[in-house]
Amino acid sequence: MTAAAASGRSRGRRRPGARRHGRHGHGGHAAFGALGNPRDLKLMLSRLEDPGRARWQRPARLIRALRLRAGQTVAEIGAGSGYLVRRLARALGPRGRVFAVDAEPRMLPVLAERLRRARIANVTPVLGRDDDPWLPERSCDLVLVVNTYHHFPAGPRYLRRLRALLRPGGRLVNVDFHHRETPVGPPVERRVARETFLRDARRAGFRLVGELTFLPYQYCLVLRPR
Repeated sequence: MTAAAASGRSRGRRRPGARRHGRHGHGGHAAFGALGNPRDLKLMLSRLEDPGRARWQRPARLIRALRLRAGQTVAEIGAGSGYLVRRLARALGPRGRVFAVDAEPRMLPVLAERLRRARIANVTPVLGRDDDPWLPERSCDLVLVVNTYHHFPAGPRYLRRLRALLRPGGRLVNVDFHHRETPVGPPVERRVARETFLRDARRAGFRLVGELTFLPYQYCLVLRPR
């Protein structure tokens, strides 16, 4: 999982019907750990950094569509090995800041090493929890969640935590797989449908203000606090 959790913490209650599973890669047959990630770190990394991911995740276009401004602060919840973090950091420029939040303790050293090799200095890796991103309130202009929401054990409650992170005028963007069969992504029964996410977001105090439709297998929703 790439949402937010430290080992040894008390876990939140799981949403009715929610099921943990591996990262958004391909298939669900690996042995999974407590956070729903494959126990095999190399397998997890191979899925996150698969060169073929660019064909359907369209990262460059996604970052452009976020309309970031130099100097802003962005949090990616479920940052993993930094597939999007590195691009976010470059888009924000040296005066910008990225909080790279992840639940998986094994992932943060990997992320830190990749940032070091890429000479990216404006990213702060954060080990959060599955019920709290461990970031300051009103610290972010954008909170980005990609292929991660289905890992949250209590979705609306976590979304309320994310709402508290936003500065005035801030946005939440959620990208996740449609609730139908696609060539990549988790099994359909483990996905969160667009309508379900929007219902949770409304309960958490968000309103839909936009939607990006260029991703072939995922919905991309832009929300602001009500």
